[in-house]
Amino acid sequence: MLEREFGDAVSRIAVGRVGHGSECFGYDDEVSRDHDHFTGFRLWITEEDEHAFGFRLMRAYLKLRKDFPPDGEGGTGSSRLGDAEDGVMTIGEFYRRHLGFPGAPENWRQWLYTPGYAFAEATNGAVFRDDLGVFSGIRETILNGMPEDVRRKKIAARAVFMAQSGQYNYMRCLRHGEPGAAALALGEFVRNTAEMVFLLNRRFAPYYKWVFRAMRDLPALSGFSGALADLLTNPASGEAKAARIEDLCAVIVSELQKQGLTDRNDVYLEPHAFSIQSGIRDHEIRELHIMEG
Repeated sequence: MLEREFGDAVSRIAVGRVGHGSECFGYDDEVSRDHDHFTGFRLWITEEDEHAFGFRLMRAYLKLRKDFPPDGEGGTGSSRLGDAEDGVMTIGEFYRRHLGFPGAPENWRQWLYTPGYAFAEATNGAVFRDDLGVFSGIRETILNGMPEDVRRKKIAARAVFMAQSGQYNYMRCLRHGEPGAAALALGEFVRNTAEMVFLLNRRFAPYYKWVFRAMRDLPALSGFSGALADLLTNPASGEAKAARIEDLCAVIVSELQKQGLTDRNDVYLEPHAFSIQSGIRDHEIRELHIMEG
């Protein structure tokens, strides 16, 4: 249809499936079909091209959608939070929706304070065609361009949160007779450890419901997916879980040392957090609170 109706403009249209939705991560299954289940794809164009042929392109896409309706009766409604993005969108609008700005981050603050899951959604899926290269260029910058100082700051923050929640507060909450607080501490440990694993792989952690699934595909520390899920779901004693937390922290310390991020040998992660932060070159980032990031 694009070749037939848009001629030379085809080379200016990026086409793919990136953004919100389990199908963009490759995790779609039968359960996913209860909402936002449509046949479709996404077309990204520049602001200039939006003025030139954007309306005509959207009309052509909507006609195509009518020709290929969803299969079956169920699961075709939209979730307000799902916000299906199929159809035509400017490149700047796409990235602004996900990141809050119209392209790759332009300063360390945007890199540091934009949630990792937002970066994950902006770079997942597949681009089928992008002759112009603008959309893909932004995508590659996000995937490979995080400043090392920012990564170190995020890792330092995760390390101190892991120490506080898992190595320190989990058992203390149990001894205080506060099992609910202990469960929250354990959840904080798991969440921060998962984010640490992605940072050590130089990847972005997706939204929480896909974290364990995505972790299984990482090149390093992929076994943490099962180990962290077991911490949350296994009815083992608090002492057994505390011992498992220490085992996982020891593996993290080993990886931090392997990557040259810390020169400490402590079993407790908090000293490693300060060691990691001391290696940050940018003065402004290095002087941030240890838990920031």
